[in-house]
Amino acid sequence: MATKGTLSSSGRPYAWYFEPLRWLLLGLAHLPLAVLYLFAEVIYFLLAYVVRYRWRVVTENLRNSFPEKTPAEIERIGKAFYRHFSQVIIEILKLAAISPEELRQRMRFVNPELMTRHFAEKRLVLSLGSHMGNWEWILSGAALEFPGRAAGVYKPLNNLFFESFMRRLRTRLGADAVPMLATLRYLVAHRGEGRTLSLLTDQAAGPEDRPYWTDFLHQDTSFYTSADRLAVQLDCAVLYVGIRRVRRGYYEVTFTELPDGREAKQAPAGTFPVTEAFARQLEKDMRASPEQYLWTHRRWKHKRS
Repeated sequence: MATKGTLSSSGRPYAWYFEPLRWLLLGLAHLPLAVLYLFAEVIYFLLAYVVRYRWRVVTENLRNSFPEKTPAEIERIGKAFYRHFSQVIIEILKLAAISPEELRQRMRFVNPELMTRHFAEKRLVLSLGSHMGNWEWILSGAALEFPGRAAGVYKPLNNLFFESFMRRLRTRLGADAVPMLATLRYLVAHRGEGRTLSLLTDQAAGPEDRPYWTDFLHQDTSFYTSADRLAVQLDCAVLYVGIRRVRRGYYEVTFTELPDGREAKQAPAGTFPVTEAFARQLEKDMRASPEQYLWTHRRWKHKRS
C-alpha cells in the first residue's frame, strides 16, 4: 500500500512520491514563458513527428469537418494544431506561477460590458466555452477581469495529485472551481449575486445525457443540453465565450449574447435554442481558426440512434 503524503485540495492524501513531480512542475512554471516556449517546440516535435499522438484521430476529425480541403491542407492544419496544443500545455503549467499583471497583459477581453451589464442586474450568467484557444486561461483571466464573480465547472480527476494540482492552477488567481455534479447547487447558492459560471459544452454528449443533435461541420453531432435547462430553471443570461490567439501567448476573448432563460422558456417543446446558438458560434470560430481547436478528443464518437 502506498505511503500517504501531502493532502490534496480535497483534503485526501496523495502518495509521497508525487512530491518531486510537484516541485519539478512548480520549478518549470517559474521559468519565463519565452523559455517555456522552447520546451513547447520540443513537445511539438515529439507529438507531431515521433509519438504522433492521436494523429489518426486528428486527421480523421479534420477530413470529416473540412471535406473541401485538400490532403496537403489537412496536413498543414494538423501540424499547426500540434504546435498550438504544445504551447497551450506549457501555458496551462504557467498558471502555477504567472503574475496577475502578466496574465492581464496576455488576455484581452474585447467587450466585458456584456458581462458587467448582467452583473448590475444581479443575474447569473452561463458562460459557454469550448476547447478553443487556451480554455484554461479564460477562467483565470475572467477572475482578474471580474473579481469575485467568476467560476468554472470541471470534471474531477481520479488521480489525487493531478486533481489537486489542476484545481490549484484554476483557483490561485481568484476563480472558483466547481465539480460537475455540484453545478446546480453552486448556481442556486449564488443566485441573485451577479456571477458567471463557465461551462465547456463542446464535449461529445452520450445517449444517457439526453443530447441535442444538429448538423455541425458536415456531421451529425451531439451536444449537451444542460445550458438550456439551467438557463430556464434559474433565469440565467447566457454568453458565448469566443477566444482567439492573436499571437504566441496572447489571446482575445469576445462575448456574444445567446438566447437567455426567458427566451429558452418560450421556445417550442423539444427545441434547445441556447445549445443551437452555441453550436453555430463555435462552428464559425472553428472554421476561422481550425488549428486552435482541440482535435485530439473523439468529438464524434457517438451516433444518433
